[in-house]
Amino acid sequence: MKMHIDIDTKTFIRFWLVVIGFGLVGLAIFKAWPALIIVGASLFLAIALNPSVSRIAKLLPSKSRILSTALSYVAVLSVLGVVIFLVVPPIVEQTVKFVQTVPSMVDSVTNQYSGVKEFVNNYNLQPQVDEFVNTLKGSATQFAAGIGTGLITTLGSIASIISTTIIVLVLTFLMLVEGPAWVKKLWELYKDQPRMERHRATVSKMYTVVTGYVGGQLTVSAIDGLLAGVVVFILSLTMGVPANLAIPTVAIMFVMSLIPFFGSIIGAAFMSLVIAINNPTAALIFIVYFLVYQQVEANFISPKIQSKRLDLSPLVILIAIVVGIVLFGIIGGIISIPIAGCLKILLDNYFANKHDKDTEPAIEDVPGN
Repeated sequence: MKMHIDIDTKTFIRFWLVVIGFGLVGLAIFKAWPALIIVGASLFLAIALNPSVSRIAKLLPSKSRILSTALSYVAVLSVLGVVIFLVVPPIVEQTVKFVQTVPSMVDSVTNQYSGVKEFVNNYNLQPQVDEFVNTLKGSATQFAAGIGTGLITTLGSIASIISTTIIVLVLTFLMLVEGPAWVKKLWELYKDQPRMERHRATVSKMYTVVTGYVGGQLTVSAIDGLLAGVVVFILSLTMGVPANLAIPTVAIMFVMSLIPFFGSIIGAAFMSLVIAINNPTAALIFIVYFLVYQQVEANFISPKIQSKRLDLSPLVILIAIVVGIVLFGIIGGIISIPIAGCLKILLDNYFANKHDKDTEPAIEDVPGN
């Protein structure tokens, strides 16, 4: 059975114009994706810093938002500068130390195990073993020599990161200064007052989710970093671990624990490897501490601080983190959960409004009509 559908020219043209329009919008978003990421990161930072900026502005005699934003920036940049100054040199020192000790470690292992030497001599494998040892030593030496060359070749990437960071900081500064005025103008555009109040309540919930989550996660991460640093400092007093590793431990554990679920695991694994370079037993003790602390944090610290939860299932949280990391890297992992919480609020409000409209009685069904 054949069907014949008549489509007038206007509908046909309109359909293809819509398809082309969506294609052009998608192409524009694809081309502008790096810029959109920068704008999105700036917006997230502005929302996270806004409570602090607002509090500082209230304390200033002039109530100047520009001055309060500038003071917040000075404080944040000062902390970042101190952290970089204290973290980078010890990590580089330990890396160089590891590379330099590889040849001696190979010689020690070769000389200590007599059974291995006897096996090598019985089967005439000494030339192959010597070649392998020399290759390993040479590789370690080349790696150590290539550190400087690698730093030079990555100067372009470092310059790109620095320029992007500056752009994000400038955009965040302007958003913090001009944001309240823009938000006020946005609400003034509404002609329908009930609709404006409904949207305003939704935005307020989303703002509360983001700021509340960021504040709580910063507190949890700070506790994680400080306790890990204290443990490393104690190990430096008792087991010969360098004391200058305590501050890098605080910084690395703080940053990595901002990524929920597996961020702190990655940070702990990295610090365990660094500690193991100096004392494997101390690294084992640090791992045991971390496993115990994770249980305490998951069952007591995090639920207590994050009292206003996002009401998201573990599956949704994990999916959000994976998608965020794949798309935006570490920053995406950090901001993925509050974004998921905001999307949940939008969906909840949409379905609630849809339900209200569906259950609203028709005029002819109202008693008295």
